[in-house]
Amino acid sequence: MNARWKDAEVAGWGRSTRASMRLVRPERGGELVAALAEARAAGAGLVARGAGRSYGDAAQSHGGRGVLCERLDRILAFDAATNVVECEPGVTFRELLDTFVPRGLVPPTASGTSFATVGGGIAADIHGKNHAHHGSFGDNVLWFDLLGADGTLRRVTPESDGALFRATIGGMGLTGIVARAAFRLIPGAAQVRVRERRIADLDAFFAAFAEFRDTATFTVGWIDALARGRSLGRGVFETAEFAPEAGPALSAATPRRVGFDFPSFALSSPVVRAFNELYWRRVPASGREGLRLLDRFLYPLDGLADWHRLYGKRGFYQFQSVVPDATAAAATRAMLETVSAGGSASPLAVLKTLGGDGRGDLSFPTRGATLALDIPRAAGAEELLYRLECIARDAGGRIYLAKDAVMHPETLRATYPRLPAFEATLARVDPDGVFESDLARRLGIGRGGR
Repeated sequence: MNARWKDAEVAGWGRSTRASMRLVRPERGGELVAALAEARAAGAGLVARGAGRSYGDAAQSHGGRGVLCERLDRILAFDAATNVVECEPGVTFRELLDTFVPRGLVPPTASGTSFATVGGGIAADIHGKNHAHHGSFGDNVLWFDLLGADGTLRRVTPESDGALFRATIGGMGLTGIVARAAFRLIPGAAQVRVRERRIADLDAFFAAFAEFRDTATFTVGWIDALARGRSLGRGVFETAEFAPEAGPALSAATPRRVGFDFPSFALSSPVVRAFNELYWRRVPASGREGLRLLDRFLYPLDGLADWHRLYGKRGFYQFQSVVPDATAAAATRAMLETVSAGGSASPLAVLKTLGGDGRGDLSFPTRGATLALDIPRAAGAEELLYRLECIARDAGGRIYLAKDAVMHPETLRATYPRLPAFEATLARVDPDGVFESDLARRLGIGRGGR
């Protein structure tokens, strides 16, 4: 069986990194095995690619090959007694919602978009607004079938090969291709009751998280990243609970499309500053409460397809760090001061708290606060990102690999303490470096580090 490869250029969702690759789109397991064999024979680095929603260079391999998993998208089994679902890697979180919300079940966690895939959710060990209660996605995975570099399909569990299980959860696709996975759904509903509060400054934000972190199911904050002085860190704080009494209904509206690349001035500082002011004031000073469709609460940007085009042809970077509780407030303040002083027009700045360490060697979560910022790709952007990277590193934090496009290798090695264990497993299961990505080469992981 010969795979049908096509030459194409791919990019991360931020469109700040691009790669020319040979791609194949298998529809059955046999085609997946054949694609791996051909890529191995060609000696080119291979990486799996789901929906292309990682922001940087994790799912691309310039000059190499890529396996598109979007047609490996079947839900294969469901056990109503245990709420365990088995599916292929290309199943999206949107498809899981559409299938299981009528049963009163939802995925255990959610990234920023419902178009992310289960395979990507495992590779990035995604987390959401409910991390303190349900952990990251990898915390809910029971097992997966992994197609390894030698062409063998193995069922991997924490008991059968704990090291390989830990290396694959959050391992950015470098240990192999997940062909099938089993994970547990949680009770939920199609709507949530959301309470919004206007927050005056960063101190008030951390006080709100301290109050609700361990009691509210969902917590998240939007921050005005351009605010300064006494208003530094102001924003909107949201808590939410499932509202099963509200009835089953998900959003059926077709997303509006961004039909062209916006000019650079569309997201200039004056424009973003005005938007941020309006967005902050839309919530009454006394706060408000109401019902919201679950998908619109979890995935607000999904209502605008191709929203990354708002940043123009040059694209943008997304910076996301997590800093331990002990240093989180000071580090977050330093990051916001750095962004505000630099005048970088970041219209998206999201603050959340995380509940604990992930299971994977390269899992991003640890107990602390995580700040995500969109940084337009313009002059000075990479210097700004390096300053933010240093603040996070010096505060004992780390950078999220699924969002990263510019982190330095020394920062990775200083902030991911289980990296040596990951690389030891990688050397065991893929000694020839069959699986390789631009991220791995840039950061010196695996074959890129040898």
